[in-house]
Order: sequence, then C-alpha cells, then structure tokens
Amino acid sequence: MKPNKKVAIIIGCGPAGLTAAYEFLKHTDIHPVILEMSEDIGGISKTVNYKGNYIDIGGHRFFSKSDVVMDWWQDIMPVESTSGATQLGYQNKSKTYSFKNEVDDSKDVFLIRNRVSHIFFMRKLFDYPLKINLGTIKKFGFSKIFVIGISYVWNHIFPNTPEKTLEDFFINRFGKKLYKIFFKDYTEKVWGVPCDQIPSEWGKQRIKGLNIIKALKHAVSNLRNTDDQIEQKNTETSLIERFLYPKYGPGQLWTKVAEKIVDLGGEIHFNTKVTTIVSQKNMITTVISKNNNGENIKFSADYVISTMPIRYLIRGMGDIVPKIVKEVAKTLVYRDFITVGLLLDRINLEEEGILIKDNWIYIQERSVSLGRLQIFNNWSPYLVSDSSKVWLGLEYFCNEGDNLWSMSDRDFIQFAIEELVSIDVIKSEDVIDHTIIRMPKTYPSYFGSYKDFDQIKNYVSTFPNLFLIGRNGMHKYNNQDHSMLTAITAVQNIKNGQIDKENIWDINTEQEYHEEASE
Repeated sequence: MKPNKKVAIIIGCGPAGLTAAYEFLKHTDIHPVILEMSEDIGGISKTVNYKGNYIDIGGHRFFSKSDVVMDWWQDIMPVESTSGATQLGYQNKSKTYSFKNEVDDSKDVFLIRNRVSHIFFMRKLFDYPLKINLGTIKKFGFSKIFVIGISYVWNHIFPNTPEKTLEDFFINRFGKKLYKIFFKDYTEKVWGVPCDQIPSEWGKQRIKGLNIIKALKHAVSNLRNTDDQIEQKNTETSLIERFLYPKYGPGQLWTKVAEKIVDLGGEIHFNTKVTTIVSQKNMITTVISKNNNGENIKFSADYVISTMPIRYLIRGMGDIVPKIVKEVAKTLVYRDFITVGLLLDRINLEEEGILIKDNWIYIQERSVSLGRLQIFNNWSPYLVSDSSKVWLGLEYFCNEGDNLWSMSDRDFIQFAIEELVSIDVIKSEDVIDHTIIRMPKTYPSYFGSYKDFDQIKNYVSTFPNLFLIGRNGMHKYNNQDHSMLTAITAVQNIKNGQIDKENIWDINTEQEYHEEASE
C-alpha cells in the first residue's frame, strides 16, 4: 500500500463487504481492508462443501432488476454458452441480448436455470406463486375456490384500514380465506410470532405489489411470453421464472470476488472479530479486533463500512452512544436458521418416475416445524457428487436458544428425518448421509424495538465516515443484490464526497429496483 493512502475498514466478508472492497479497488485510490470474524467467504451466501455435495444456505437466485448488478456479476464470472441470443425483459420492452464472455465449458461459469417452486399442502403440490388454473381448482375443490374468490372480493371492497400489520397486508391482497390457508401458518413458522404482531413493512418490502390479480395476469401472460426471458423487469420479483446460478453455488462467485480483491491489492483478514469502534469528534478513527489467539489488533480507518449486526456495532462504539440508542440496538430481534443436508437414494416427490424439478418447496403442513425444502440437484447438477442420488436441504427457522436451536446435532438430524417421513416425502431407509449447519442472525426482524429504529439510523448518520450496508448492517431484509447496491452506492458517495446517506437507506424501498408497478 502506498504511503498516505486512505484506508476503508470493511467489517464483514459477505456480498456487501466484498462488493464494497471490489468497488474501492476498481473506482478509487482508497485501500480496502476486510475484517471477517469467521474463516468463511460470502456470509450467508457462502456454499458449504460436504463430501463433494454442496449446500447453498437459504437458496440464492442470481437475478436482479438492476442492470448494474447483472453486469457486475458477469464481470466476475461468465455465463454458459446458449444456443444463440437470449431474450431479456427491460422495463416494458424486451431486447435480444448476448451475454458477455460466454464460454462453452468452464468450472467458473453461471448456469441459466429455471425457477420452479411449489407449496406442499394437504400432501399435495400447489404452484408457487399460487395459480388459479384447473389443477389448483381440482386440488382445492370448486366449493373452496368459490369461497376463496368471495373472500378476496369482499376484502378488496372492504380492506383492512389502516394497513398496520402483516395480517392486514396479506388479507388486503389475497383475501382472508386464502391468507389463512397459504400465508398465516407459514409466515409464523418463518418469524416465530403471529402475523398480527408483525408490521406490514415486511410485506411491502419482500412481496411488494404481488396479489391475486397480478398472479392471474402473470399466468395469462405466460401463454404469450417466449421461453428465453431472464431479466424480467416486467415481473414481480416473487414471480421470476429464470435466473443465473453459479455452477458450484453462490460461494463460488464470492470466492472469485475475494481472489480478485487480493490480486488487486486489497486485504482480507479472517478469524478477526471486531470488538471496538473508536471515534474522535464524530469521526471513526480506529477499529479494534481480536484474533483467534486473543490478541487485540488496531486498524486505523479513514472510512468504516459495516455489515456486522447493528446490535454489535452499537455495543462496540462504547459509552459515547446515547442510552436510548443502546436500548434499541440491544433489543433488535433476529431470526436464526438451521439447514439439515440429507443425501438419499430417492424421495417420494416424482413425476412419471423422475425427480420433480423444484428448486425448493414451501412446507405448509402444520404438523411439522420444517419450513422449506431445497432440492440441490435442481439448482445445479454440479452441487451433487453422484447424480443418481438426491441431495436435500431441510430448512428450519428458529431463535438461538429455543427448543430447536438447543437440540444436539444428532437429535436434530433425527428429528428432521422423522418430520419428512411423517409427511410422506421420504422413507427413512433411503437416507444415506446427513449433515447440519447453523446460521445465527440470518433474518433481521421488523418487530420488537424495530419501531424505534430511526433512533439508531439518526445517530449513526452523525458520523460522516461511517457507512452501514448489507442485510444485518442495516437491519433490513435485503436480497443479495440489494446488499450489493448498498455497497456500490456507499462507495460512490465516498468517491463523490457525499455525506448524506439517505440514498443508501432508500435501496429496496422506493427506488425502481423493487418498484411497485403503477398500472
């Protein structure tokens, strides 16, 4: 590093932190130093290799309505060769697009994958998102479909106002009957609290303008669309049907980014846990971390980019933080995550004797705690070492310290197997191997002290050289491309000398990326 070069300390080696470091190196003279508390690259977007079988924690589709992000990904890794050009959707227009740097055969490549998901309910598979078609009518029965329709019309005419809770949000868009069937129990599995205790903001951010009418319009439009649409800007995010996916999972891409950062002169320090943030006159000057040997290491900082949970950031800032800000940060709520990997000879979910094509299945059954089931074979065939086997990810939402989290690994794996057996998805004798992965603070929650979050936001904004980005860094339920955009915007602000950070907080709220279509 050149003498007198400015330094940006980046806390966290997930998508946001890695993107920020890469952007500094590509577009500024600022030297990025990443501090990562674990030995992993990619945060919750890492890929875990278990005996040659790869686990994508939570499932990560590489799709964005942002051209900046789509181009960014392709600058890191090319897309597999296609049979000619690919039709992409841009706003209300479409154009033929040939991906940059396409390759015929490579380890480091994006695949183009179909998104297929279902809801598992009443031991049957329903389309996700729910489609009002003959198959759905047969599974529900005409009488129940009629009641769902009447319920939707009633709640459309007489909506719940003001729309304060997530329950209000769902009922206003899907009707009370469909809400109770398809949204209520599953959402409470995910968050661990009733929908009438969750602010409507979660739905507005994660589901946006999706409702029955748009689902019907999407079903009709599918009859007209070509098969080669990937960047479907015209489509609600929850209805996207094609996406890019790294050959060996998301961690493959983020490992490539980390390699490029080091090659360009950046630094990444693993097993380095940030403990203290030192400031003078509203400027962060030093970040103190602790390594695996218990040694404290000081890093001087001209800028600090934080993706660490806000609870720990505020705690690390010490006694200068006002009491009210400390209290809000201390009581922010997170949801934790457990994945059980199961390798099997076969599962009972087949179509004409062949494994179903779903990437993941939402488990709506009330009798089990299981929230979602990933079929890694269908994300990429290269995630499975033996193509004749089925590689599953059983996903559980929990709170650190609760009954699920407190189970031993052995007991939890057995519990998960028994749950799948109980709903007739597998037979226990078909299980060949298994593993378990626990991920704390996977989902920042919009309840608890979150209602007072502006206390934190306003306080950290008083430090001109402190930038909060990413999912946990902002306590915002972002997708990985949102997290990348927060990083890109933060670096642009620094480069341009812009102190106001509102454009970072606006990402995934009002901007075009996640817009609600005005029709």
